[in-house]
Amino acid sequence: MRPKKRVFQRKKVCRFCTDPEQVIDYKNVKVIRNFVTERGKIIPRRIYGTCATHQRQLCEAIKRARQIALLPYSGTTGR
Repeated sequence: MRPKKRVFQRKKVCRFCTDPEQVIDYKNVKVIRNFVTERGKIIPRRIYGTCATHQRQLCEAIKRARQIALLPYSGTTGR
C-alpha cells in the first residue's frame, strides 16, 4: 500500500476582518457580486471563508440589493 499524500490547505481568512476599510454595503455591487454565483445563489461561508458575522451582513446586503434591483434574483439561463 502506498502512503497517503498530505494535501496542504491554507486556512481561509475572512476578507472583511483582515481589511477593515472594506465595508459591506448593499449599494456597493462590485463587492457583493463576488459572493453570488452565476445562478444567483449566495456562496456559503465554508467555501469563501468569511466569518459568521460578516456572512450574515453579506446575506442581508445581497437581499437588499436584490429587492431594489441592483442584483438579479436569478442568473441568466443559457436558453
